[in-house]
Amino acid sequence: MAPSGVWARTLGLGRWQLAPWASRRRVRPVATLSAARAQCEALVYRKHGDPLDVIQLENFKLSQLGDSDIQIQMLAAPINPSDINMVQGTYPILLDFPAVGGNEGVGQVLEIGSKVTNVKRGDWVIPSDAGLGTWRTEAVGHVNNFIKIPNTIPLQCAATLSINPCTAYRMLYDFESLKPGDSVIQNAANSGVGQAIIQIAKDMRLKTINIIRDRPDKKQLSDCLKEMGADLVITEEELRTPEMKELFKKVPRPRLALNGVGGKSATEMLRHLEKGGTIVTYGGMAKQPVTIPVSTLIFKDVKIRGFWMTQWKRDHGHGALHTRHVQGIVGKSLSVFISAAVAHFAAVHLLCAIWFAAGDDLPAVWLHSSREAEGANVH
Repeated sequence: MAPSGVWARTLGLGRWQLAPWASRRRVRPVATLSAARAQCEALVYRKHGDPLDVIQLENFKLSQLGDSDIQIQMLAAPINPSDINMVQGTYPILLDFPAVGGNEGVGQVLEIGSKVTNVKRGDWVIPSDAGLGTWRTEAVGHVNNFIKIPNTIPLQCAATLSINPCTAYRMLYDFESLKPGDSVIQNAANSGVGQAIIQIAKDMRLKTINIIRDRPDKKQLSDCLKEMGADLVITEEELRTPEMKELFKKVPRPRLALNGVGGKSATEMLRHLEKGGTIVTYGGMAKQPVTIPVSTLIFKDVKIRGFWMTQWKRDHGHGALHTRHVQGIVGKSLSVFISAAVAHFAAVHLLCAIWFAAGDDLPAVWLHSSREAEGANVH
């Protein structure tokens, strides 16, 4: 797995741009606003299965604008693993058919209903919950289903704001009462969540031990994560060596472990937790179970927890509380420049294949990948 992807309509150009390596494809202007009000272009699936087989680019009917609705033009939307899982039918949240893919993104308000007072034309908004279907050119929905954000945020950061940084923020604050100087250990450190954890932890004055896979460009990736604020960057192999004892002379043993991988990686992090510490699992990119040594439970009394951002929103409400939550993260002015969301390399090429297979007479797409984030959610 490698970089994640974001597709975006370039502001002010009124057309779709494609990456340079695909610039030979013919680019068709997007429909005029008057026509787009009745329908949009969207990546639609009518049954579950392999995204390559079931997703089609279609003209998709828009709902009529109601008094409390807003109509938005999607500016950018990431490809997350959960988006792919929803298309496959393996995610806890499944949409009615026909469904539009994508749960995250940023849009610009085009029109507002007569009773809408808290946003105006031109404002940027993000969905407050999953299910909008963000892989489309435009969308209509109730104003309460969106959160207004500043339009000064870099576009790709705005498009990936509501899942990864929020997940990182909640895990750092909700499971252990951490104080400055405490340490946190995490795997998948170069994923979207991992990069957000590094930056938020730095703001909290916490130490981070960050685990990545071994790779030829390990030093380049390590330097990049350290520029974000990582204190230590080690490989999965180094995590299993006796030399880890020396590492804990530089930083205290972690009270919190954050697991986005599963399998042996999670087990090794458990071995290094402080007595009474907590491991929180938010992903399982290795597709292997978390194995917990009996001795770790008995003699270290570690706590095993899980986290799902969608469930947190259900438990705490999707309205004002979550809005303040997102705005609080924005207000920290952290350099969460995770220019690509947590996504599979295969997912990027999935959409390329869909659009390329559809022929020339469709809007091209700009796919951005960050060299620094290469390998995001690599497990």
